[in-house]
Amino acid sequence: MKLVNLELARDLLLRGDTVAIPTETVYGLGGWIRSEKGLLRIFSTKERPFFDPLIVHVATVESAKKLASDWTPVHEVLAAACWPGPLTLIAKKDSSVDPLITSGLDSVGLRCPRHELTLKLLSQIEGGVAAPSANKFGKTSPTSAEHVYQEFDDKVAILDGGPAEVGIESTVAGVKKEGSKFVVEIFRPGFFTASMLSGVLEAAGLKTQVRYAQSPVAPGQLQHHYMPRIPLVLVPPDFNWALQRKLIEDKLRHVFKNPVVWVLPASPQLASRELYEKLRQFDQQGFDLILTSKLPEHSSEDWLGIWNRLEKAKTLAL
Repeated sequence: MKLVNLELARDLLLRGDTVAIPTETVYGLGGWIRSEKGLLRIFSTKERPFFDPLIVHVATVESAKKLASDWTPVHEVLAAACWPGPLTLIAKKDSSVDPLITSGLDSVGLRCPRHELTLKLLSQIEGGVAAPSANKFGKTSPTSAEHVYQEFDDKVAILDGGPAEVGIESTVAGVKKEGSKFVVEIFRPGFFTASMLSGVLEAAGLKTQVRYAQSPVAPGQLQHHYMPRIPLVLVPPDFNWALQRKLIEDKLRHVFKNPVVWVLPASPQLASRELYEKLRQFDQQGFDLILTSKLPEHSSEDWLGIWNRLEKAKTLAL
């Protein structure tokens, strides 16, 4: 495993190389935003299409403001309350932001991660570090240094900061004006829910609607994403493998020898932390099919981020 310390990680980034960096959500494949070479290397290493925008990680709110041309009072309140933390804010970009980061869009995703080691690194990198998840495009995200190594061998330097605390990617939220009022739209659910962001804004005296929406300005919007190496099938809670296996095998045109029934933890926080770890483990343990069900207790808002990832990671849903 190609582990590097803080000083070497900084030097590699400033030279236009990539480094896998730890955050509280997942490990990111970082490239310095002032280095076109580093940004291009992110795309080539991940085999990522250029139409999928990158999120810029910064050390402070002030650093984020320098990359935005329209930083609203809503941005200010959310950043003050939720950063460092698993919230990405979309803002109109400053002209200095490389179009490679934004996929040519006029907006940029900005985030201050809640990880002491990476915050130290970011404080030494002018501008910030663009960092999508450190895995091949569309595959299961890494939540440890070992996961990054499994994905890239020694081709990627890794700043090891231990296991990710949250376990799924950040909530991505944009701010727009509708008439005289601001509206917050959540494009990718995560740790911060609409209710939580509404509470933050209300506490600050801002009566701002927060809703869920779809948008190309956020990463991870493709139908298939986060996919494990073996098929993941979402089945009804009353599914019986012995009686109904043919249904899956006919659809996937494969005879499965060793399926695993995955019962998600009762706690959404624990389920989030374990999600990508489990998707990797099942393959390593010799299973050839993952079966899991959405239970009635999974319908609360706290589960939205988890089921967003599972819906995109699935091969089939019955």
